[in-house]
Amino acid sequence: MSAPDGSPVGAERSIGQLFASATTEMSALVHDEIALAKAQLKQDVKRGATSGGAFTAAGAVLVFSLPMLNFALAYGIRTWSDWNLAICFLLSFAANVIVALVLALIGVLFAKKAKKSKGPQKVAASMKETAGVLQKAKPHPRPAPELEDRAPAAIEAVARSSS
Repeated sequence: MSAPDGSPVGAERSIGQLFASATTEMSALVHDEIALAKAQLKQDVKRGATSGGAFTAAGAVLVFSLPMLNFALAYGIRTWSDWNLAICFLLSFAANVIVALVLALIGVLFAKKAKKSKGPQKVAASMKETAGVLQKAKPHPRPAPELEDRAPAAIEAVARSSS
């Protein structure tokens, strides 16, 4: 059994070898994390596309079934009221126009709300404010270590190791 750099596991390795091994393993870990994120993103995009296709197909089926609903509505009005069939179809058409107008009104209201929304401007202002605060920020001053607080034995040990 050997370490990633090829040296035996039980052998003493230098700090440089340990650092090189750690750097190699960290690089491999980062590459693996990026590959995992790409795979997950690809899977999410595929699911989203499938979902969008299903909703599109459902919408198409609904659009193509609307004429059948209009015929059923017209014949239902005729059955209940014994009115002329042409008047029943006109009432069916009028019901569709009313539904379309209500939906258009709802769309206009939401479009006005979206236009008045200051979401992106608020985010940009917040980011500028944060950047301003960070530019003015100063590091906390650290007290200088005083040599009198240290034990004389520790100072002597440092002096011996540095020579």
